[in-house]
Amino acid sequence: MDVRGLAATAYPDGAFVSVSRDRTARVWVPDSSGNKGFMEMQCMNGHANFVSCVCIIGPNETYPRGLIATGGHDNNICVFSLDRPDPLFTLKGHKNTVCTLSAGKFGTLLSGSWDTTAKVWLNEKCMMTLQGHTAAVWAVVILPEQGLMLSGSADKTIKLWKAGRCENTYTGHEDCVRGLAVINEVEFLSCSNDASIRRWMVTGECVQVYYGHTNYIYSIAVFPNGQDFVSTGEDRTVRVWRKGECCQTIRLPAQSVWCCCLLPNGDIAVGASDGAIRVFTEIEERFASTQDLQAFEDELSKAIIDPKTGDLGDIKIEDLPGKEHLNEPGNRDGQTRLIKEDSNVEAYQWSMADERWVKIGDVVGGSSQQSSKRVMYEGKEYDFVFTIDVNEGGPALKLPYNLMDDPWLTAHNFLQKNDLSPMFLDQVANFIIENTKGHTLGQAPSTSADPFTGSGRYIPGSGSDSQGSGADPFTVLIRVSTGVPSGVADPFTGKISCGSAYSSLQKVTTNIYFPSTDGVMFEQANATQILSKLQELNNTAPQDHKLSEAALVSLEKLLLVVTDLKRKEQPTAEQINVLWRASHWPEDIVFPVLDILRLAVRHPEVNAQLCGGTEGASLCNHLLGLMSPEGRPANQMLALRTLCNCFSGSHGRALLLGQRDAVLSRVGDLRAVCNKNIHVALATLVLNYAGRLYGQPAEIEAKAQCLSVASTILEVVMDREAVFRLLVALGTTVAGDGTAKDLARSLGVKSQISKYASVSDPGKVGECCRLIFKEL
Repeated sequence: MDVRGLAATAYPDGAFVSVSRDRTARVWVPDSSGNKGFMEMQCMNGHANFVSCVCIIGPNETYPRGLIATGGHDNNICVFSLDRPDPLFTLKGHKNTVCTLSAGKFGTLLSGSWDTTAKVWLNEKCMMTLQGHTAAVWAVVILPEQGLMLSGSADKTIKLWKAGRCENTYTGHEDCVRGLAVINEVEFLSCSNDASIRRWMVTGECVQVYYGHTNYIYSIAVFPNGQDFVSTGEDRTVRVWRKGECCQTIRLPAQSVWCCCLLPNGDIAVGASDGAIRVFTEIEERFASTQDLQAFEDELSKAIIDPKTGDLGDIKIEDLPGKEHLNEPGNRDGQTRLIKEDSNVEAYQWSMADERWVKIGDVVGGSSQQSSKRVMYEGKEYDFVFTIDVNEGGPALKLPYNLMDDPWLTAHNFLQKNDLSPMFLDQVANFIIENTKGHTLGQAPSTSADPFTGSGRYIPGSGSDSQGSGADPFTVLIRVSTGVPSGVADPFTGKISCGSAYSSLQKVTTNIYFPSTDGVMFEQANATQILSKLQELNNTAPQDHKLSEAALVSLEKLLLVVTDLKRKEQPTAEQINVLWRASHWPEDIVFPVLDILRLAVRHPEVNAQLCGGTEGASLCNHLLGLMSPEGRPANQMLALRTLCNCFSGSHGRALLLGQRDAVLSRVGDLRAVCNKNIHVALATLVLNYAGRLYGQPAEIEAKAQCLSVASTILEVVMDREAVFRLLVALGTTVAGDGTAKDLARSLGVKSQISKYASVSDPGKVGECCRLIFKEL
């Protein structure tokens, strides 16, 4: 799997360590048998998810060989010694992926994370947290001068820190800052997704910009002379820069060249998306064997280049020369020429060292204006390579797809490969279907058949097919009465009440966001799919849990009644009893019943029977049990949505206000679940509580818990809709209540949410945040 980080070790001589998405760190040493390669000395395990970065903590009296620190997607930093495969200790404190590390003097360790912070560690403890970036911190480095540190972020800025305070902010990059490297005490380099490298003075001046890469630049390392450097990026290249010029371009048979490091002897180690580590040298005696060099060239020549990357410009086959054009020498190392060979296009690169053109791959797709294009990914051709964003500010994942493939099976394999929840199966599959419309090979049938069961896909909590196959099945339609002024978009649905453009919201001075007191419900439903999945699971349920035909008929009738609250029919006591018994099915099959329960509690009769008296306490306890942090995500989500919908009736509201402490405590426990749909449900539940507490200044203890829980969830949530609902909850809690405002100020709410004030996508987040500022 992808090699994401490399670092030269202090010991043994010439060794380096690599980290990978396979969750391991591996130490490589020069092969002592006489071969010119490297062999694995140690494999280290300690992370529960992908390992994304590594650095070496210098030798000290306790650890004369130094230590290895690794950061991962499990939010932890593991610290290893060279002589054992398990961590000496683990540093915990970040709220999201640790994606960059740098070691300084006296054992100091600096880490950066997707949680937008950098942290300074010493002796197994976090000494300080550096807060100021508004997006993921992708790069950190400790400068030679004691106390100075740098951080680069997806917010496009670099910040200089001294003693924990931000001393300077450097702007100039037009996209995420991905790497930093120290030149000397007063200069450093940065690289970015904007395909540029910048040279900075610590005082703030950008003194030079280097161009050469044609895509994202991921890493950069400086040679010992303090002037020359090497860079790697998404354009399949390693580039060597000397005296300010790109003097050599080395292409690899992998799309993403993630990382590089310089070994003590001046060799360059490079890690890429094909899972391979390659070491390049300019010393002839360390050259690989003729056979290995030929194998590398053969592998490179078989690569397929996608013209959509823009690396080669727009290609018109009819205008390209033939192979005779290769008789003319190139002008510079790395120069690229495209050659027409019959109906194919081949790419060649000039090697100044060998004084010849080296084939670097076949170009598929031709002109970027052509409709038929094939994309190369991890050594294979695909019709499409989609980019899937999992975490805001985090790295996008690649999803390759051929039109002849089954979209559901492709989605299933993608989720398994990347350790993602199977809850997203429908969402990913429908994304594929939506984005391959118009192509006939392998297109999924309109019935969206499940390749594992042969039946139509059922999506917990989803609605009818009228939304279109491209809709997010877990993003429900929200129907809420907010008292929105005419012509202004509903902040929860984005719909316009009188045909006005949503952008007009920015011009409206009226606070349309809070207080929000009517409650937000999850009402979307597809009764046919719910019943189909219920029948399917009942057929395979354990004998003692099977529902009789009469019970199934009762649930079907109940679902029809509660789906349309305007129907004259009323749910019967027997139907409600069947629903309650069925809601205790085994956790692996109960989710369609929970979907019916979610819809049913909106009906006044069901709300009264299930939420009133002792039955209400039983319902609440049952749902809290399903919301256990160790529970199944689908059940957690549906239990949360059921609690939200309980607020639609007076009995439900009374129940939840009485059980507030237990419910909000469990809500806080679930904040660490990395699932945006659960985060949106959590935020909605807190919002509904805040709405019921509005106008009740005596309920300051309850409001304090709402403020605390909302603040806690905001520390980890990334989804902007969840952030928005939490902001509305905060605004509703403090609106018109001086004591609540004082409490919010003492809790530091204003500083915590300040990062959202400038958010413009969606605009409602920034607008709501600024309105809270006015309240406070």
